[in-house]
Amino acid sequence: MKVNETEVKVRYQETDQMGVVYHANYFVWFEIGRTAFIEDLGFYYHEMEKSGIVSPLVDANIQFKQPLRYGQTATVKTWLDYYDGLKVIYAYEIQTPDGETAVTGKTQHVCVKKENFRPVSIRRVFPEWHKAYLEAKGDA
Repeated sequence: MKVNETEVKVRYQETDQMGVVYHANYFVWFEIGRTAFIEDLGFYYHEMEKSGIVSPLVDANIQFKQPLRYGQTATVKTWLDYYDGLKVIYAYEIQTPDGETAVTGKTQHVCVKKENFRPVSIRRVFPEWHKAYLEAKGDA
């Protein structure tokens, strides 16, 4: 199973009145990790979008274990939790500088035609991407 690791430095504007990372920012960090994971496989969202396909978020969950604070560097680990040719579930673990788990979560995505949001099969439309996902998951 392939796991991407991306570092994110906690910026002041990402913290709340309590001095910890505001919860919504973790979803932005999930996206940073997901994008890096896909780029590690040799693919780019913007190229998918040029072909008229987008990949909206259809479900998300998150669990908070411990806070991260301004000035710390977090590590976002990203991998494929589930893939069936249509639906993709990415899993995430965000770690503190000490390697402890701060946040875990998952996001579910599908590919759809931009003009009508009808689902499309990654397996059929992007066969190379499909193969890379199978390999990254360890199913190839």
